[in-house]
Amino acid sequence: MNLNQVTIPSKDVKKAIGFYQKLGLELIVHTHDHYARFLCPTGDATFSIHYREQLNTEGGAIIYFEVPDVAKKVKQLKEKGITFMTETTAQSWAWTEAKLKDLDGNTLIIYHAGENRKNPPWRIQ
Repeated sequence: MNLNQVTIPSKDVKKAIGFYQKLGLELIVHTHDHYARFLCPTGDATFSIHYREQLNTEGGAIIYFEVPDVAKKVKQLKEKGITFMTETTAQSWAWTEAKLKDLDGNTLIIYHAGENRKNPPWRIQ
C-alpha cells in the first residue's frame, strides 16, 4: 500500500491555493473553487484541498512536508510572508521541525528526518 494523497478542509479554496503555492506545491487540478490538488515537489504524493463550510476547530490532522534543509526553507517562506508558530527546532526524536498554520488553521510541519523518518534508532525490529 502507498499513500496517494492527503486532503484537508478549507473555507476558501481559492485563497488556500495561493498559500500552498507559496509553500512550493505545484497546482495540478482546479476545476472549481471547491477542490484543488497539488503535486509535491519531491516524490509521488499529492496534496488536495476540499471546500468545507464548517471546519473542525479541535484537534485534526498534522501535515508534515519534508525538505532537505529546514532552516533554509523557513527563511525562504518567511521572505514570502509566511508566519511560523515555532522556529526551526532540533527535536528529541531526531527530526528538525518548524510549525505553522495554514489560512484555515490546519497545522503544518516543515521538517527533515532523513534516514530517521523510517529507521530511527528505536525502530521495532
